[in-house]
Amino acid sequence: MSEIPRIAVVVPVYEEAEGIAEFHGRLMRVLDRLEAEAAVLYVDDGSRDATPELLERFAAEDRRVGVLRLSRNFGKEYALSAGLDYVEGDAVVVIDADLQDPPELIPEMVARWRAGAEVVFGRRTARTGEGWFKRLSAHLFYRLLGRLSEVPIPPDVGDFRLLDRRAHRALVGLRERNRFMKGLFAWIGFRQEALPYVREPRHRGKSKWRLSRLWALAVDGITAFSSTPLRLAGPFGLVVALAAFAYGVWIIGKTLLYGDPVPGYPSLMVVILFLGGVQLLALGVIGEYLARLYIEAKQRPLYLVERWHPPRYDGIRSRAEEGDDADRGTAA
Repeated sequence: MSEIPRIAVVVPVYEEAEGIAEFHGRLMRVLDRLEAEAAVLYVDDGSRDATPELLERFAAEDRRVGVLRLSRNFGKEYALSAGLDYVEGDAVVVIDADLQDPPELIPEMVARWRAGAEVVFGRRTARTGEGWFKRLSAHLFYRLLGRLSEVPIPPDVGDFRLLDRRAHRALVGLRERNRFMKGLFAWIGFRQEALPYVREPRHRGKSKWRLSRLWALAVDGITAFSSTPLRLAGPFGLVVALAAFAYGVWIIGKTLLYGDPVPGYPSLMVVILFLGGVQLLALGVIGEYLARLYIEAKQRPLYLVERWHPPRYDGIRSRAEEGDDADRGTAA
């Protein structure tokens, strides 16, 4: 690492026109005070509001600002992957544009990195401005994922973090299509350190994470980093089979002893519906894993780029300029 480090900041955005100016102002004030050369890459994930025009204005006003616009909305996990593909520096910081993760913590992350940490991630000690349902569901999900995952994934941790050059390059090398970034951040390992902070309320606008998208992200996280649901199908099926066998023995014994030739219709329907539900549940779990194998087998690019406006700063540059074009989403 050079005496003056080069820090690249990746900011995935999607329809953040209401609050992006405030975020940009706070971020640039932080970078102006940072004892490092810094640049910013905004990744526009197919926004349909005024966000693209605002980002272009930021880039025109400051040579340290770059814009990567994707051809459509691919989702935050893919936009974040695109940003990591297109930056280079001694360290990379990932932060959202909704100001729930304060950019003023970046200098502390850099200080801990310079002290020896290779990954510094923000750990939320409180989630102000969020409803009880979202806080409870997030708490339960992270604990469940931690129990099921074969890789330790720290709880209450989002995407806000700093990655050393070595950790960044290791992460870029992971090209799987089922992208649960929080799990990938943990999977690469290296010396990781937590930075506790209070997550602030969203500055402006509304969250794009609806319940259906949060559910899909949770399923992606579990299926990407745990095979436990598949493994549970066997023992659960065995337990159900033994219970059905015991029930059958009981029916036969009852018929022989008391002369009751036919069990009642309700009990028969309960058994049929229960076994049918168990089979459908097992097929659903298998289907989730099979669908991900199907997506991986197609080998489509992670994303497609519509516009690439690189910042004019040596600390952050196009990977195409390094002759590493095959790693990018447009050619992956």
